[in-house]
Amino acid sequence: MAGLIWVWLWLGRYRSRLEIIADVLGVVREGAKKTQIMYQANLSYRLLTRYLKDVLDLGLVRMEDETTYELTAKGAGFLQEFKGYHERRVKVEMQLNDVEEKKLVLVNTFLNTHNVHAGLKNCPKKKDAEARE
Repeated sequence: MAGLIWVWLWLGRYRSRLEIIADVLGVVREGAKKTQIMYQANLSYRLLTRYLKDVLDLGLVRMEDETTYELTAKGAGFLQEFKGYHERRVKVEMQLNDVEEKKLVLVNTFLNTHNVHAGLKNCPKKKDAEARE
């Protein structure tokens, strides 16, 4: 599967339009027929025909002959720019995951119900407990 550039780490997540276009262009980069694009880009025939029309209309791909698609210079530029965007996005998502993990540690360490009576003055559950006493 040398035609595919991207390895998607987010299994179970839907691909965006940009990701699908990048997958299609990655397959077409070496020259490809419809069936090859459909399988390597993991698209249904319905989605394949829609995205092939889009990339042809946008000038990202052209027909080499009646059955073979090839990447244009504009398509190669898109892939180059997408690569930078994708790398940056992965880094940001990893940073966001780290922040969420730290948030969970804070909540579980200081705000869970087992620690209500551990000296947290502004915790609503402790105020309620003190009011009942």
